[in-house]
Amino acid sequence: MRPVRSALAGALLAALTLAGCGQSTPASSPATPATSASVTVTPSAAGFPVTVEAGNGSVAIARRPERIVSLSPTATESLFAIGAGPQVVAVDDQSTHPAEAPKSDLSGFKPNVEAIIARKPDLVVVANDADSVVAALGKVGVPVLLEPAATKLDEAYDQITDLGAATGNGDKAAELVAGMKKQLDEISAAAPKDAKLTYYHELDTTPYAATSTTFIGQIYGLFGLTNIADEAPEAAGGYPKLSAEFVAKADPDLVFLADTKCCGQSRDTLAKRPGWSTLSAVKNDHVVLLDDDVASRWGPRVVDLARQVGDAVQKMAAG
Repeated sequence: MRPVRSALAGALLAALTLAGCGQSTPASSPATPATSASVTVTPSAAGFPVTVEAGNGSVAIARRPERIVSLSPTATESLFAIGAGPQVVAVDDQSTHPAEAPKSDLSGFKPNVEAIIARKPDLVVVANDADSVVAALGKVGVPVLLEPAATKLDEAYDQITDLGAATGNGDKAAELVAGMKKQLDEISAAAPKDAKLTYYHELDTTPYAATSTTFIGQIYGLFGLTNIADEAPEAAGGYPKLSAEFVAKADPDLVFLADTKCCGQSRDTLAKRPGWSTLSAVKNDHVVLLDDDVASRWGPRVVDLARQVGDAVQKMAAG
């Protein structure tokens, strides 16, 4: 996670303002040209060249990339999940998963173009265009995919599909997306939805929260939960800063902490906050400790997040 606040409070609060990503479909068989809103494939022995519509527009990739640099932790997870790991030569300093990813001192927040070029990449993936890195790399002929923070699940699926097409792993990307959808449907179906439970998702100790309009909120929406942050003042941006009094008055049934790694938060630390020791979730042990990284990324591990939410709902409903 980020050194001061969770990745959603840091990376996503910034990156989600760049919302929007390319809509995409997997590359088709080389024998049949295919076009979609985001991918255009020209027949060739290996399915290249290919053009992908990313956040920075149409990106032409002449041949299958063999030296990929990922400056996005979410993209790193997705690249390895679709089988493109062997093509990745370096990832940014915040890419913590999977363990075998070639982590480096490269930064996605303050990218050093010279350091990136030194890796001799034939494809760079970023989540935001910090310091105009897209244009800078474009000047030296390095294709860049800008895949901003997703605002809904469909955008997350599209980004995985984009990466599959861009790396020559379209079939595996399609399999991954189909598997994610299936698992999310199963997890959601298994959880009771008539309990009318309320929840609070904490991003950091400020505390910032996430409303139902955000990507994170959509995950909770799969379980029919009511988000207390939706009623917060100035919640329109999706990430309102709440007061301790507001949370205490709302008294959510469930509390999900996405600041356990960055900020060491737990049920015990919540109980020490003014007025929070009497929260129902604290008294009844319904404080759920999330992995900050899993809770802040919009890649394959959203399934893990959903499963943890589903388990908490089932435990709460069971009494």
